[in-house]
Amino acid sequence: MTDPLLFKNKSILITGGTGSFGRALARKLLNEDQCRKVIIFSRDEWKQWEMKGSEPIFSSSKIRYFLGDVRDGPRLERAFNDVNFVVHAAALKQVPAAEYNPSEFVKTNVNGAMNVIDAAINCGVEKVIGLSTDKAVNPVNLYGATKLCSDKIFVAGNAYVGARGFPCFSVVRYGNVVGSRGSIIPLWKRIADEGGSEILLTDPRMTRFWITLDQAVDFVIKSFCRMRGGEIFIPKIPSMKILDLAEAVAPGVSYKVCGIREGEKLHELMVSIDDARHTLDCEDHYVIVPEIYTDDPARLDRFLAGRKGRHLPDGFAYTSENNSEWLDVPRLREMLKTQD
Repeated sequence: MTDPLLFKNKSILITGGTGSFGRALARKLLNEDQCRKVIIFSRDEWKQWEMKGSEPIFSSSKIRYFLGDVRDGPRLERAFNDVNFVVHAAALKQVPAAEYNPSEFVKTNVNGAMNVIDAAINCGVEKVIGLSTDKAVNPVNLYGATKLCSDKIFVAGNAYVGARGFPCFSVVRYGNVVGSRGSIIPLWKRIADEGGSEILLTDPRMTRFWITLDQAVDFVIKSFCRMRGGEIFIPKIPSMKILDLAEAVAPGVSYKVCGIREGEKLHELMVSIDDARHTLDCEDHYVIVPEIYTDDPARLDRFLAGRKGRHLPDGFAYTSENNSEWLDVPRLREMLKTQD
């Protein structure tokens, strides 16, 4: 379900817009001429300069570069002036760094999310989507805990908008992105290309969800069309065993098991058993419905009106270990080719 006119003559701002996702979304919006203006909001002037010069489309007359930090509420309000849609992609993400710098992750991922909510309400933004991660589900590390807080803040943000009924706030949650900055894939590929004899592998039992950048961008755009406020949207994406990933990226290269890093899981989880009680299966994705609706049947019916989805069975959980769709080595190699 998409609306080709959704972004027509609209202004879209992307926090953390110089990252892998922000670039991919901006590229799609500008190439398809879907919007009036794309604003890249980020704190690093060099990354903005590098992005602008990396492709002709990023120096389009429709793109703006706005320096600022999501920790700075007044700066966000200035940036959100005359903005219709916001994608909140800015976050600190490195799991080991979070364990040793918890206060910095709280300032960006938690306080920053609250600043985005406040600025969007104060500036009359129409819709805001926050990007989340599987690590926010039953978190075992500080990064995941901050993203869980961010998700809760976004869902609750809909209670602050008052009688006018906007902005709408929703969340999109997905797993690892093929080829994104920070992914293990570029590191392993470089080792293989340089003739390295060994790669480090945390645990051979590990499984992960995988999605391409293009798939993530398309899913976010579709979620803007679907959202009514408070949902957590989760795409149905394939899993892969870490050993198959190593063979696909670095064929013939031996591996050394170095052990799971602090705060890391063996398998990823995107819908927990507890969340599944108020989650809908909508063919190609899941929708976690805000729990506030489950206590009021009439309100829940209004919220679900027109949605095609079925309730999940008791005990259901969406995990990378028990996924029904798996990537094999040839399929992952084909996926990697599309990201080169």
